[in-house]
Amino acid sequence: MKPSTKKPSFGVLDGVKIVYSAVELAVPKACCIMAEWGADVIWLENTGAGDTIRDTAYVKQAERRNQRSVALDNFSDEGREILFKLIADADIFIEASKGGTYAKRGITDELLWQYNPKLVIVHLSGFGQSGDPNMVARAAYDLTVMAYSGYMSQNGTQEQPMNPGPYAGDYFNTLMVVSSSLAALHKANATGIGESIDLAMFETLLAIGQYYLVDYLNAGIIWPRPGARNQNLCAIGEYKCKDGFIGLCVYGVQQNKYLLEAIGLGELWGSEDYPEDTSALWLSSPKAKLIEQKLEEYLALQNVEDVEKDFASHRIAAQKVMEFSNLVDEEHLAKREVWLNWETADGEQFKGLNVFPRFKNNPGQVWRPMPEQGYDTKDVLERLGYSAEDIKRLAAAGTIKLA
Repeated sequence: MKPSTKKPSFGVLDGVKIVYSAVELAVPKACCIMAEWGADVIWLENTGAGDTIRDTAYVKQAERRNQRSVALDNFSDEGREILFKLIADADIFIEASKGGTYAKRGITDELLWQYNPKLVIVHLSGFGQSGDPNMVARAAYDLTVMAYSGYMSQNGTQEQPMNPGPYAGDYFNTLMVVSSSLAALHKANATGIGESIDLAMFETLLAIGQYYLVDYLNAGIIWPRPGARNQNLCAIGEYKCKDGFIGLCVYGVQQNKYLLEAIGLGELWGSEDYPEDTSALWLSSPKAKLIEQKLEEYLALQNVEDVEKDFASHRIAAQKVMEFSNLVDEEHLAKREVWLNWETADGEQFKGLNVFPRFKNNPGQVWRPMPEQGYDTKDVLERLGYSAEDIKRLAAAGTIKLA
């Protein structure tokens, strides 16, 4: 199915125009989300190999739908002029690169605002647009910003820190790009004055990881890396059952009472160590090791679904650790229409996820598959007023690339 060039009217962001220049995950996924909510998104790819996501077999189809691909050399003289025309009526421009890249090339915020005073500009980089010059200019990937932010040090085992996957550092920043862009757009629409956002990936991870960080900042406490368990509470974590794994989060007075009874330690409830108003089973409590031991022994003899059903009936948060095959067969996901099939530009059927979250009055939708690199270059430039001769000349000069 060849992608349509005319975006239908739909969604809560209908009428919002976004232009972005980035590769791989954090920013493109953010723009994909906003495109699914109705924004008109122009994806600026380089004129070489294009977005590196094209090297993947499947995720490219899921995270580049609803977008227009324009292959452009942003920093060539004529490429800059095309960029300026693209952002002249845009609401948001997002770029991901090493800190200061656009300013060093002469494309400053102030210059962009000359073409569009209301423009929201988002600069995503690993380490920010200001600070230690050596850090600002440093290359960054999901794993390296995870390492720098201290987030990685909170995950893994006592022996080794581990990076949460898949690419959580990128995808956490995806949500920050969406939220900060739309917050700034709200203000720009109210005041007529644009905004520039310096979004350092490591700072997003600092914010997300501050739960235990502030314990260290204020009391010098360093909690151990938990592995498959919570840092400081019993009965919270991932446990092995007879036929699989279950995620448990046992917290609350009645929940703790039932848990102790179920694992054969009911006599502890109401004792000096565990009075009847105990809401948290701390690892620092006298019988914590015994509770963990008995819980592991109990679960090892049970089927996951039996534990899940029993604990849930006693208001304990317990959930089977789902494998991909479980997700595909799960009735609840089917009833919520989580899965969506669409046709790629090559005419193949593709299965992926529906649009989330669900807007009741202005739902999102998928209106086009991922386009070929530069598929929309000609159409977009024609809309900007370039003639067929202009487009042919720009392509010959390498300023643009046509599909």
